[in-house]
Amino acid sequence: MEHKKATIHDIAKALNIDSSTVSRALNNSPRVTQKTKDKILMKANELGYQRNHLASNLRKSKTFTIGVIVPRISRHFFSSAISGIEETAYNAGYNVIICQSLEDLEREKTIAETLLANRVDGVLISISMETNNYDHLEGLKQRNIPVVFFDRHCNITNNSNVIIDDFQAGFDATEHLISHGCRNIVHFAGTPNLEIYKNRFQGYKAALSRHDIKFRETFVLSSRLMHEDGIKNAKKVLALPNNIDGIFSANDVAAISAMQYLKAQGISIPEDIAIVGFSNETISSVIEPPLSTINQSGFEIGKTATNLLLSKIDRTSTRPVYETIILKANLIERKSSLR
Repeated sequence: MEHKKATIHDIAKALNIDSSTVSRALNNSPRVTQKTKDKILMKANELGYQRNHLASNLRKSKTFTIGVIVPRISRHFFSSAISGIEETAYNAGYNVIICQSLEDLEREKTIAETLLANRVDGVLISISMETNNYDHLEGLKQRNIPVVFFDRHCNITNNSNVIIDDFQAGFDATEHLISHGCRNIVHFAGTPNLEIYKNRFQGYKAALSRHDIKFRETFVLSSRLMHEDGIKNAKKVLALPNNIDGIFSANDVAAISAMQYLKAQGISIPEDIAIVGFSNETISSVIEPPLSTINQSGFEIGKTATNLLLSKIDRTSTRPVYETIILKANLIERKSSLR
């Protein structure tokens, strides 16, 4: 038989004191002596009393919960960002609700509504590849629920973002290939509606320009950068009339599947084609050859984004209403690009 949960009234009855005194003691009110508090806490533990956090939080009109929306938890970058988010939120006394959009705009909209219904105090979001309008996030803003974008942000005014310098990272990755003798470099680009992929592509173009290498539209292969896209792109690379000697992929997933396909076709990496990926997935260091990639510290981004969100939830903060924090990413050189 299931035991009935102990209430404040049960504690009051057992100790023969007023229930309002019990409530004050459990909320650590200075109006109750330490001796009485200790007695009440002891009895509460004895009876197995558990505070209804939701009810007490609702009275304060704060739920001490933040919502997090990411495209995919399985991606190493997002799982490490979530670690940074959870640790920072936990230390500040907040719970975290984690949801994944699976790169689907409709699903992202539904999640935003659910988080709104759950009365979260703030939202951290990395938008899906399909997100091209932001009406669903306006609903949160209208209810004064602060939103901070991290990694994937949108190019609209009055937003707070925590991002890396994607342009510089794209530039560094491409320049690295050029410094190792590559001249015909293909870029595996992401969907053009996402700012991060636009910026990585602009970095690629700028590096070519800096080294007087002609930019060719046919060398830019856009996709959702999934495993199968890497294979499709690799086939296109082999079909190009030019002798391609380098690939800069805007993520590791497509870079790795392309590399596996090319190797199966007898292409030697990095001797024939040098490859650089992006985001330092766990597998990148263990495949053969290990993949050169851009490391964007997910944990650091998650931590920074959470601190920024918490400062917005805490209305007394003196920080600007909207701000963008740009963190530096670094290139990890491995065998796949060292010709």
